[in-house]
Amino acid sequence: MIVLETSNLTKKFGGLTAVNDVSMTLNQGDVMGLIGPNGAGKTTFINAISGLNPPTSGSVKMFGDDTTRLTPEKMCRLGLSRTFQIPSPFPKMTAIETVMTATIFGNESGKVKDPVDHSREMLDFVEFPMAETVVAEQLNTVQLKRLDLARALASNPRLLFMDELASGLSEGELNDIMRIINKISKKGISILMIEHIMQLIMAVCNRLLCIQFGTKIAEGLTQEVANDPKVTKAYLG
Repeated sequence: MIVLETSNLTKKFGGLTAVNDVSMTLNQGDVMGLIGPNGAGKTTFINAISGLNPPTSGSVKMFGDDTTRLTPEKMCRLGLSRTFQIPSPFPKMTAIETVMTATIFGNESGKVKDPVDHSREMLDFVEFPMAETVVAEQLNTVQLKRLDLARALASNPRLLFMDELASGLSEGELNDIMRIINKISKKGISILMIEHIMQLIMAVCNRLLCIQFGTKIAEGLTQEVANDPKVTKAYLG
């Protein structure tokens, strides 16, 4: 089953083409890595898909339906959730309150019987390292990213975008994230993840999409794309 499909997706900002005619498919059960040099257009690409910054042209289909112009909240209700490269929670909210906000507003009314228990389960699932009563503004970047992941999972997504979740992690923390990503995948959630850490990409992704200067240069099985001369050149010059 095709979970996500883009056709000739393009995003322009004035005279700048940030995403240029990108077509790709994500299948049920995929953990796809979205890779490319800094400034390649990776985050702009998922922003265009998710409705945060709609595309200039081209189309998006999610679970077989045309979702090209839908707002982020509608995309969320259809089963898409995401993390952000720089998490921006409500600074005065506690961790449990942050996740509860997503639980309550990210799910259809009545779907979650006990929002507190569900939110607590999400914090436990991502192995949040602090007390649930900690206030968001007291968290460091790594802790905020773990909280952001719990928030993203609270809406019970079928498709999850992750934007550089592993940046800034130690070796031990990186191993923890690998394990959590595998847990998410085993729940039946398909994943598209932007990442620069190739150790993580090679360990958890079955497919890769590589873009450079907003243009797709490779898509396919992880090992094949990683060994593609065009991909190597994009990273090494």
